[in-house]
Amino acid sequence: MGETVLIDAYFREQTLVRQHLESYNKFVDCGIQSVIDRVKAIDPNVEGYQLKLGKVRVEKPTIVEADGSRRQIYPMEARLRNLTYAAPVFLEISTVIHGVERGSPQEVFIGELPVMLKSKLCHLDNMSREELYDAGEDPDDPGGYFVINGSERVLVSIEDLAPNRIMVSKEKDGAIITSKVFSTRYGFRARCAVERKRDGSLSGVFPASPKDLGFIAVLRALGLEKDEWVKAAFSSIPEVKNDVLLNLELDSTKSMGEAFEYMGRKVAPGQAKEYQKRRAEILLDTYLLPHIGTAPEDRKAKAYYLCKMAEKGIRVAYGIAPQDDKDHYMNKRIKLTGNLMEELFRYAFQFLTKDVAYQVERATARGRRLMVQTIVRPDALTERVRYSMATGNWIAGQQGVSQLLDRTNYLSTVSHLRRIISPLSRKHPHFKARDLHGSHWGKLCPNESPEGPSCALVKNMSLLCEISTGEEEEGVEQVLKKLSVSI
Repeated sequence: MGETVLIDAYFREQTLVRQHLESYNKFVDCGIQSVIDRVKAIDPNVEGYQLKLGKVRVEKPTIVEADGSRRQIYPMEARLRNLTYAAPVFLEISTVIHGVERGSPQEVFIGELPVMLKSKLCHLDNMSREELYDAGEDPDDPGGYFVINGSERVLVSIEDLAPNRIMVSKEKDGAIITSKVFSTRYGFRARCAVERKRDGSLSGVFPASPKDLGFIAVLRALGLEKDEWVKAAFSSIPEVKNDVLLNLELDSTKSMGEAFEYMGRKVAPGQAKEYQKRRAEILLDTYLLPHIGTAPEDRKAKAYYLCKMAEKGIRVAYGIAPQDDKDHYMNKRIKLTGNLMEELFRYAFQFLTKDVAYQVERATARGRRLMVQTIVRPDALTERVRYSMATGNWIAGQQGVSQLLDRTNYLSTVSHLRRIISPLSRKHPHFKARDLHGSHWGKLCPNESPEGPSCALVKNMSLLCEISTGEEEEGVEQVLKKLSVSI
């Protein structure tokens, strides 16, 4: 009896779609602004002209009628009239001419953002049961979905390997030991790896890098120039020391300059030396471990991180440490609605900034007066967001992210809102990925999964499972540094 009372009390306070609502609210509170803050300004190809971006403001859902009037809209009206339940987004834009800001910032309408039902932007938020009846809504409806062109659509959570985490695995029947990390920064994801062959030689692999790039040469280019510095970056375990000495012997470079020459020849063969060096620098700063930083002063930190990756691989090669289990849920992360919306908004906002720059250049060429309100075309952002949410075709070629909400009955609706899909191909067996893992206990339901090719690649959260929306890493790093904890 006590258990029943406790469970009833839990579900009175916690909704079954809490993870979606919290994630979307976080995106509205800080995700939109963070995307804009990273852009900072729009620089069109017009001398001395710049548009500086400021604070963003999102209102409650409204609709523009045929006579041009704007009024509030509720979800039921959006369903009946085949409209999108969306909120207008306003952004402060100030004009900077030759480094001097002209006038006060102007708030400009930049587009519309689909609103999740029962989120903080929704009119249904904090309504009583009677008020929900009056609004034409089911008071027991959990929310957590969108109304796009009159259709109810849900963004299904996606499970993926944890970013910025070193994982070691044996490949090609143990012939190659790979220490890899999916380095992710502001939506850009780079697979960076250190590979150890059977003979003990190490090589670096990252996007746009040439084949068989010597590991020690990369370390020298990143700032660990002397042999003593390289040795000091590793532990004193005999097997590790042996592999490091072997790779120092195999390396033909002796200084940072020689390392850049070696990399330049591989990256841009036959080009001028200055161009080769510049290409090598761009490669190291932009594509190698971007989550650590993309500035030249971050190179030494990247070198030490690579050493850590290499040592982990060497330990696995000699059987000192086990290889990582990528099917363990500790090594997985769930992309919730807020993460998916932030990715989509970043992609759409890039098109908006390019369109604004084009409109400025076009108006200048025709000798027109530059007015911020006329330069910004809201459709550039609105249509891209709406297209992805209406079709399910997400960025980076992902499909089926946005799905029609299953309304067969109440249980199927709740089940659909708590679904988690895997990005792995349905055509391949992926036996290990489909297996029930011990770490799923309490997180995923062992029974609820479709039959056929999607079996165990489409999962459902267990009833009392909750997903945290995560915190910014910078704040945690600062606390650890203050406590003198090595990270």
